[in-house]
Amino acid sequence: MTSNMLDLLKKHFGYDAFRPLQAEVVGHVLSGGDALVLMPTGGGKSLCYQLPALKLSGITIVVSPLIALMKDQVDALRANGIPAAFLNSSLLPQEISRVENEARTGKLKLLYLAPERLSMPAVRHFLQELTVSLFAIDEAHCISEWGHDFRPDYRNLDALRRMFPHTPMLALTATANVRVRDDILAQLGLQRGRVFQSSFNRSNLTYRVIPKKKALERLVQELKSRPGASAIVYCFSRKGSEKTAADLTANGIKAAAYHAGLNAKERTRVQERFIRDEVPVIAATIAFGMGIDKPDVRLVAHLDMPKSVEGYYQETGRAGRDGLPSDCLLFFSTGDRFKHEFFIREMENFDERQRARRQLDEIVRYCGLKSCRRKYLLGYFGETWTQANCSACDVCSPQLQEPPVGQSSVPDFDHELFERLRVVRRNLADAQGVPPYVIFGDRTLQDMARYFPQQLDALAKMFGVGKEKLTHYGEAFLTEIRSYAQTKGITEREIPSQATPERATKVRRGMTDTIRFTVQLFAEKRTPKQIANVRRLAEGTILQHLEQAMAQGKLPDASHVAFPSPERFDRIAQAFKKTGSAMLAPAQVQLGPSYSYDEIRLARFILKARERAG
Repeated sequence: MTSNMLDLLKKHFGYDAFRPLQAEVVGHVLSGGDALVLMPTGGGKSLCYQLPALKLSGITIVVSPLIALMKDQVDALRANGIPAAFLNSSLLPQEISRVENEARTGKLKLLYLAPERLSMPAVRHFLQELTVSLFAIDEAHCISEWGHDFRPDYRNLDALRRMFPHTPMLALTATANVRVRDDILAQLGLQRGRVFQSSFNRSNLTYRVIPKKKALERLVQELKSRPGASAIVYCFSRKGSEKTAADLTANGIKAAAYHAGLNAKERTRVQERFIRDEVPVIAATIAFGMGIDKPDVRLVAHLDMPKSVEGYYQETGRAGRDGLPSDCLLFFSTGDRFKHEFFIREMENFDERQRARRQLDEIVRYCGLKSCRRKYLLGYFGETWTQANCSACDVCSPQLQEPPVGQSSVPDFDHELFERLRVVRRNLADAQGVPPYVIFGDRTLQDMARYFPQQLDALAKMFGVGKEKLTHYGEAFLTEIRSYAQTKGITEREIPSQATPERATKVRRGMTDTIRFTVQLFAEKRTPKQIANVRRLAEGTILQHLEQAMAQGKLPDASHVAFPSPERFDRIAQAFKKTGSAMLAPAQVQLGPSYSYDEIRLARFILKARERAG
């Protein structure tokens, strides 16, 4: 993977490294190849087309099944400084015209479309007016009748292959057994494309099945052990979801019901309240969830047995998409089987009945397992699990059967600061009309509450902090962190390097052009301040260039750099010695506000240069 793609990854998404398979898929897409990508929910499928879209010359068309999912992804892309838009039935005619004009004039890099629009002649004509570099088909399992979520509108997608025979196509899904995979390849004409399949193992999820006796009491315990955390509770029926929401509310847990019986406006309202953290718990039928891109769901509970293993995996996959520990809890009783069998007997099609019975047998077998649940789930998708003990299911770790156990543990970050940062995030999100996780995810806030960054350059090292978000939101979070740290007497902590072998290799290739130019001027015996004036950059930026050159052993003699005040220099040197760290923030706390960060950085540079010179 080229250093340029890693730079784009950090700049727009705030990540220092690719997840498994992402780099390979991105490289394949950029080379013009077709592919089917099978990655678990939360595995980073979207990045496989969003990142190449930035590099490809034309526009990337993304087919996505639900309006809410489109809006969330477009909001997130725009927050990362990526021009994107969507076309669906939620837009007014004048809004559709505006988006189409932006696409025609090259102002967009990604355009999301609902599959049903592809049956419209006007939409097909519009697409032929564009320079399409890539088609990305999200939730590709919807094209297969053998999948758990077949959508007839997805059959319109074969028209794309006929209309654009030479345009690469990328199909993506999180849940597809062998039969569904073969069907996707056939329906989309991807037989010559590559199949990328990462492990379906969600290592951050714990799986538990417990008896249904006193299910409400146990559910309330589980939810109260995670105050304020997002959770989805799946129920068999509309009536069940309504009752569960009412029962939870009566027990002091803010909850709302979601099911297909609500009108479209009400469903959207409930979903948005959940996404925006206004209601932490949703009691829902399986109608809820496919359009949810919320990364911080900490618990997915099934009050009733799901229809199939495939559906169960998809639904539990909505937990912990951000990679943080989360729990999947299934309440089971043999009576659940009879409820499903009643509906199966009502099916008129023989093949459909047989398929539903087979799926029911598989999920009942899962519920009654005496061996590792993770191994069973992975085996269903054709993946072999070789470890004797997964340590994260109730069979491998029986203690997980006890209530507030799960994967929840004492956090290694400052919980009070984390909650204060959540408020900052919520206020920013409300002001911009986007979900809170579009601003920053929980993992990023936890990093802030772990390392207490005090300046933008430190904040930039956090997971998920790209250039655009650093510029727009950085100071708001830093203000809260500084205030909290000052009150508590906490100093900034050393932030471990997130460098990967790929990024480390990039550093070894040598200095960037901008650093090389700074070093060239420095070799002419110009001071950092003089170089800053010539280059019209901040002196702190020039000092960063020189420190990086020094780290690579490529800094010329620095004896011409002097500190304006020997007395202040000595105080700064003593502050570094006292804190036992070369970080700026702890030294600044020792010295007080009369010492600027640029002044301390200059002193640090001189100290390092003297140490290097011996």
